[in-house]
This record gives sequence, C-alpha cells and structure tokens, in this order.
Amino acid sequence: MIQDYGWSLELQDAFAPHAARGLIPGRVVVQQRGLYILATDQGELAAGISGRLAHDAGGGEYPAAGDWVAAAARPEEHAATIHAVLPRRTAFVRRAAGPKLGEQVVAANVDVALLTASLNADLNARRMERYLAVAWQSGARPVVVLTKADLCVEPGDLIAEMEGVAFGAPVIAVSALTGEGLDAVRALMAPGETAVMVGSSGVGKSTLLNALAGQDLMATQGIREDDAHGRHTTTHRELVRLPGGALLLDTPGMRELGLWDSGDGVSATFEDIEALASSCRFHDCHHGNEPGCAVRAALEDGSLDPGRWKSYGKLQREIAHLERREDPLAREAHRRHWIAVHKAGRARMKHRGKDW
Repeated sequence: MIQDYGWSLELQDAFAPHAARGLIPGRVVVQQRGLYILATDQGELAAGISGRLAHDAGGGEYPAAGDWVAAAARPEEHAATIHAVLPRRTAFVRRAAGPKLGEQVVAANVDVALLTASLNADLNARRMERYLAVAWQSGARPVVVLTKADLCVEPGDLIAEMEGVAFGAPVIAVSALTGEGLDAVRALMAPGETAVMVGSSGVGKSTLLNALAGQDLMATQGIREDDAHGRHTTTHRELVRLPGGALLLDTPGMRELGLWDSGDGVSATFEDIEALASSCRFHDCHHGNEPGCAVRAALEDGSLDPGRWKSYGKLQREIAHLERREDPLAREAHRRHWIAVHKAGRARMKHRGKDW
C-alpha cells in the first residue's frame, strides 16, 4: 500500500534504524489540528505524536501532510503513535501565524506546486509572485493554474499577465466545468509524484481536485458575486490518490503567504530584475540616482513594470526583517546602521543651522 503513496528504496534505506526499533513506515495523508491519518501497509491508522517527539520537535519539525513517519502501530485499534519524521526531500514552508515567529510546514515531499488563481476580478500578479517565491524555495516545480476559464470571456490578457511574472513556470488556464486544461495539468504529475494546491479562498481548488480525481471528494463553494472572493471549504490538509497514480494535496485557502527563508525563491521569481541589477555600473548600486543603473533605465523605458519592481523590494524587505528577527547579530547591525543614519542626519541639520 505504501508503494502507492511514493515509497522508494531511498526511503527504505533511511527508515532502516526505525525498523530496527519495531516501528513501521507511514505517510501522513490527512493533517487536522494535531491529529493525523497515516497510510501504512496495515491500512489507514489514526495517529498522534509521542510525548518525546512533541517535546523535542521545533515548529517546523512536527509531522505535516505528505511527511513520511516512523510509527508504533496498534492495528487492532486502527491507531498508531508517531515517533519520528523522516528527512524531507522538499518542504513547502510559510511563516506561522500569530505574534510568535516560526515556520510552519504546509506540505512535505512535494514534487509539483499548483499555484491556483481564478480568472476573475481577484486575480493578482503581486500575490502570485509571492506564491512563486515560496514554491521555488520549497524545491517543488511551480505551475500557475488559472481556474474558472469558462467564466472569462477574454482570458488572453490575464494569461499573458501571469506569464509575465511566472518565469520558468508553466501557466495553464483550466475549467473544471468544460474540462479545458485538465489534461495539461495531469501531464505535469507523473505516477508516484506528489502535487500540492495552494491559493486564495474560493478560487476553486476543491472543484479542481474533484475534476482531476473524477469524483466528488471535497466540498465546494462558489465565489461571492459581490466581491469575487470566497470562503474556504477545506479545513484540513488531505493527500488524495488520482486515477493516473499521482498524489494531490489540498490545503486550506491562504490569501497571504508569509515568507520564510525564501531568498533563493525570490531570486528565481524575479530573475529578470536580478539580471538587470547585475548589469548596473556599480556592484553596490542602490538603484536610485547612481549613474549607469540598469534597473532605473528599465523603469524609465518601460521594459520593467514599476509594480513588479515595488513587489520585489517589498519581498526583499520582508525577508530582511525575518532574518533580523531570527539573527541577533543581524538585528544589532541593523540597529547600529540606523543609529548612524540618524546621527548623520542630525549633524547635517546642525551644520545647516550654523550656515543660517
């Protein structure tokens, strides 16, 4: 059974120390409020985590949907206890909600990230850039999936806009109603591979999953007509086997993904801007009034979208802020920098006062 969920020889080798302890492998197929359903060779088992794992694990080390785990099975109870999480090949990570900063693994061991957005008034290139940054950082292959194509009379311009931000990632318009684009999405998910769907509430993730699965597995709910937004109908993360042998993970709607260690992902998402920056005359160019600034030149001649440049700067500042929150040395360096800036400003004002 676990072979149906992507079990491999590499995983078998990694699991050997746990097998010596009498534990069995399982994959987390449902994650909901600290409770898990595992797919195992002994059937599906409801599981919790051991006290030691709960004590030792950091925020990003708790089991997540898609994880392979080592568990002590109690088949007569259809239950198990998770004692360890196997090393992840990839991890789709976001910043945890709430005032206490930390990472939250949204999905583990994912091969393809289906970044969904609806072809309606809520389509937002800046949000898609954020999704792309996190997806590239995860190690998964991002694919932009534009849903509800049957409701959009002229989708060409919207598709072109998404292609303009999805460097290196396919952009596919789909309709669960007519079947448009579904085969193209299926072709990107090989048997045994795992895909995750991420997107805002109401864009049609559950409807798309049902269409790909060929049956109604998830409850669905339409977008509100007054503001083109929706309310999410998925309240947990669930890994579903598709008829072609691929696995698909549905997630609760997430309007804004916080970045977590996504510097490389931002670089991949904004490859065009970073290529421009590398062409500036000065390697430490701030892209302001410096001579020979390739970024400013592109903004002035219209080849670089000002909104895209603003989005790049915003994500870079967000990453820098996260690094300062986590790194005391970086935080102190940032504090000293701004003390020096303010001192210099006061000195200039004092000098001007003397001139008057």
